[in-house]
Amino acid sequence: MAQLWKGRFKKELAKETNDFNSSISFDSKMFEEDIKGSIAHATMLGASGIIEKSESEKIVNGLSEILDDIKSGSLQIDLEAEDIHTFVEGELTKRLGQTGKRLHTARSRNDQVALDIRMYLKKEALSLNEELKRLVLVLCDKAQEHKNTIMPGYTHLQRAQPITFGHHLMAYASMLLRDIDRISDAVKRMNVLPLGSGALAGTTYPINRELTASLLGFDGVTQNSLDGVSDRDFCIELASALSLVMVHLSRFSEEIIMWCSWEFKFVELDDAFSTGSSIMPQKKNPDIAELVRGKSGRVFGDLTTLLTVMKGIPLAYNKDMQEDKEAIFDAFTTVEMCLKAFTPMIETMTVLKDNMRAAAAKGFINATDCADYLVGKGLAFRDAYKATGELVALCIDRGLTLETLPIEEYKAVCDLFDNGIYEAINLEKCVNDRKVIGSPCSESVENQIKYAKRVISEC
Repeated sequence: MAQLWKGRFKKELAKETNDFNSSISFDSKMFEEDIKGSIAHATMLGASGIIEKSESEKIVNGLSEILDDIKSGSLQIDLEAEDIHTFVEGELTKRLGQTGKRLHTARSRNDQVALDIRMYLKKEALSLNEELKRLVLVLCDKAQEHKNTIMPGYTHLQRAQPITFGHHLMAYASMLLRDIDRISDAVKRMNVLPLGSGALAGTTYPINRELTASLLGFDGVTQNSLDGVSDRDFCIELASALSLVMVHLSRFSEEIIMWCSWEFKFVELDDAFSTGSSIMPQKKNPDIAELVRGKSGRVFGDLTTLLTVMKGIPLAYNKDMQEDKEAIFDAFTTVEMCLKAFTPMIETMTVLKDNMRAAAAKGFINATDCADYLVGKGLAFRDAYKATGELVALCIDRGLTLETLPIEEYKAVCDLFDNGIYEAINLEKCVNDRKVIGSPCSESVENQIKYAKRVISEC
């Protein structure tokens, strides 16, 4: 298939140059966006009187037929073409002759590709947000089920204070809600039409950019033609948002991996979402979580690629920018693949509540509540803290817990203790006395679930 820029050149393009220059192997993903963008452009050309209305209609019909044929499989995209734009225009010209050649009036491949990638990424972003919403709803359901399941909360990977598993899950739901918001926010900023910027300096034709924007569902048009063709901020912004999604999935994966181990044994993954060992028959490996953790580096690499490609490019378009698509497409594909495996893994995992409760009981995670009990008796917090620390050290020496330490030992450290201490350090009470907004008590977890579901329903 001939290149669109053939007229200036006398020699055939070397095969090595053609292969290196070609982008159709990855930009063919945008065939639908390319054709829909061209349909809107042709419609505008006809409405503006730039080409005959009859020719505009023929082009629109021809493009619609090409789109249908590609979708049905009756037309295969020619991977020998330079890019998807060349292929579509070449196929249209093959079918319509001279009329097909009028499509590219008042347009450059520079603003055409800027349009296509915005349209494609907008679709992908909205689709990915639906996957994130599904995961949030799974977390909400699990959190509702385990709003009273006691587990140790950690700092420095040391048992710290009692929480519930439902509360822990809703922490990840909160992260994912921010991810959804970040992606939606990026889509708002990128939802302006670059078409009409031409190669870099607009066009002398009396085009109607606002009409094209309206036909394609854009909120407005880009305000500077140089920026219109050379802006890839939206790719970087989306890659950054996707990187944060992977940070959150990777952190969650790390905990799943630990929780599955015999050292924790807090959860067990369903057989359908685990693998075994080729040599050790007892093994049940959390491979999905490990792969998600590993693939985070791939998405971070895509973000780094985009930042590095764009950092030294003068205005306006440069061929370096062809590298944008492989990186951002890979980021979306990777995150979507991770979510589609991760969500059902979480949904089907078994929570070993007794093991969580036992770990909480052995970790002295009610020590703060013990100190607070003395504060309630009138002791200064720092003195209460010191007394409780002595009690913990005593328990460790004697192989006891605060719950099993005799009252006499309490009184020997501080005479303000009485039998009420045993109720005060009850793990369930420790959790449910924390009633401030965002805390782990049952009512708070239910409110977090309601909030998350409301946000999901409104976005």
